[in-house]
Amino acid sequence: MDPIVEVVALVLGFLGWVMVGIALPNRYWRTSTVDGNVITTSTIYENLWMSCATDSTGVHNCREFPSLLALSGYIQASRALMICSIVLGTFGLVAALIGIQCSKAGGENYVLKGRIAGTAGVLFILQGICTMVSVSWYAFNITQDFFDPFFIGTKYEIGEGLYIGWCSAVLAIAGGVCLTCSCTSGTQEKYPLPYQTRGTVYSGAAPTRSVAASTYGRNAYV
Repeated sequence: MDPIVEVVALVLGFLGWVMVGIALPNRYWRTSTVDGNVITTSTIYENLWMSCATDSTGVHNCREFPSLLALSGYIQASRALMICSIVLGTFGLVAALIGIQCSKAGGENYVLKGRIAGTAGVLFILQGICTMVSVSWYAFNITQDFFDPFFIGTKYEIGEGLYIGWCSAVLAIAGGVCLTCSCTSGTQEKYPLPYQTRGTVYSGAAPTRSVAASTYGRNAYV
C-alpha cells in the first residue's frame, strides 16, 4: 500500500471522528418554526439531549429531557450508537497511528503493522456505520411525522446536526476502506529471504580427451 494513501485514510478517519464529536452535542438535530406575529414567532429545536426554544425577541430557553426511560426508543438507540461511534473512532485512530508504514511506533514488522492498519480500517468502518444508522434513523422519524396527515404534534424538519453526522459517516467509511485494503498488501515481507543453493558448483576447464585417455585404466587407489 502506498504510504500516501494510508496518510489520506488516516486524515479521513480523523475528520470523521472530529465531526462525530461536533454532531453529537449539536442542538439542531431537528427544528420547527411557529409563525405568527412579532411576539409569538418562535423556533423550537432539539437534539438527543435537550429541547430549546427561542423567539423573535431573543429570549432563549433550553431544558434537558427529564427522564431517559420516558424518551422514544429511537432517541435512546441514537444516543447509544453515537457514543459507540466515538469510542470506535478513538480506538481506530490509535490503531491507525501505529499501523501506518510511516509511523515508527510499531517497529519494522510490516506484517504486524499491516494487520493493525486493517484493524483500524474495520474500526473506522464500524464508526461510520454506527453514525449513519443513528442519524438516518432519527431523520426517518422526522420525515415520517412530517408527512403524516394525522400527526397532531409539532412537526419538525431536518437540522444541521444530521447533515454533519452524514458527512462524518461518509468520511469514516472512506478512510476505513483504504486502511482495510492496506491489510492485504502489508502481509508480505518487505525484505527478501536469502537465497540458498542446494549444492556446490565448481567452475573450470573441462579435461581434454588425451588427459582422460591417459588416466583411463589406472588404479584408482594409486
